[in-house]
Amino acid sequence: MTDLLAATTMSTAPDAAASVDHVATPLTDARSQLAEAISLLGLSDGLHQMLATPRRELSVAVPLRMDSGESRLYLGYRVQHNFSRGPAKGGLRYAPNVNIDEVRALAMWMTWKCALLDVPYGGAKGGIAIDPREHSMAELERVTRRYTSEILPIIGPERDIPAPDIGTDEQTMAWIMDTYSVNSGYTVPGIVTGKPIALGGSLGRASATSRGVTHIALAALRHVGLDPARSTAAVQGFGKVGADAARFLSEAGVRVTAISDQYGAVSNDGGLDIGALSDHVRATGSVIGFAGAEPLDGADLLTHDVDLLVPAAVEGVLHDGNATEVRASVIVEGANGPTTPAADRILRERGILVVPDILANAGGVIVSYFEWVQANQAYWWRADEVESRLEERMLSAWKHVLGYADARGLSLRTAATALAVERVAEAHRLRGLYP
Repeated sequence: MTDLLAATTMSTAPDAAASVDHVATPLTDARSQLAEAISLLGLSDGLHQMLATPRRELSVAVPLRMDSGESRLYLGYRVQHNFSRGPAKGGLRYAPNVNIDEVRALAMWMTWKCALLDVPYGGAKGGIAIDPREHSMAELERVTRRYTSEILPIIGPERDIPAPDIGTDEQTMAWIMDTYSVNSGYTVPGIVTGKPIALGGSLGRASATSRGVTHIALAALRHVGLDPARSTAAVQGFGKVGADAARFLSEAGVRVTAISDQYGAVSNDGGLDIGALSDHVRATGSVIGFAGAEPLDGADLLTHDVDLLVPAAVEGVLHDGNATEVRASVIVEGANGPTTPAADRILRERGILVVPDILANAGGVIVSYFEWVQANQAYWWRADEVESRLEERMLSAWKHVLGYADARGLSLRTAATALAVERVAEAHRLRGLYP
């Protein structure tokens, strides 16, 4: 474990931040965005160093006893980027390519997301380099409980609150809650968010990120002069975020003509039947072979001829190799970090509006905050209360970012990051440096 707040003794920005154009990774992208905001705001090198460096990191070995009796070892991580505005908050990802730099980047983006939406958290992220599709439920329970026991010293409802992410779900959160509660000697519902409703989860949490993406997408379409009811959309990713985003967009009148998952893509210029596609995916595990559509190469979805593109899968899918071919007028980032800085520059030069992830996909952390509040009060809200408060928060942040960007001639990403960094920097200034 490392606690690096003392990095303020250094006088220059991190080396990685200075070389972001050499190798595009989520971490170099995140640091590049921070460096731009620091320069815009005129903040000091010392503060830049603090904000570029995670406050605390923990790498753990996670042994797993397989159902067969053999043992395997996986690597897990928890990174807490910042605590200045409140306890750390962030998802837990199970994927074979999880690594410490990816987790660092995601934790940093969570800090900005929470600050931008004025949620009283700092950013965190966790992950295990494991493919959950290769394991039974019993094995996933054992690896989750062991990982939780390893990170117990640094998590808690006032310290760091995990949530679901890629490869994890409400059942994963239930196992974490139980493991933490057993070690505490009493039930602690506020240790995680994204829990099952029966264990104190919030109504509306499962679809909150998708609802937030939809609220922002509809506002962005109107902003560029497009009527949502006459607009088309393509959604990359048909998982936690993409599936419900496609459904909500379709319900709002947007014609969703193309959807992809990790195996391929399908399209129908007349509009996909999202309900029937969801049934097909539940039955087969993929969008491939859906009778109501034509097959489409997964990479071609990103350059499909639509008004709205929602990348809702993984990082770095829009880059300098395909940004010149994008035909959408509006891009709303459902995933974290789907657009590289090089692609950002190209898209802006081409007049394509990009709504950044720290704004567009913040619905999940907003309703996670609502769930944490409800758990602390032991009083739960109605679904309509959750959804109306979510919409209010999302649209208020949209207007604030849009106004900031227009007044200063900035892209939405630069405006959103600068606003967030400014709020975190102000919290640092007011709290001071101890000792």
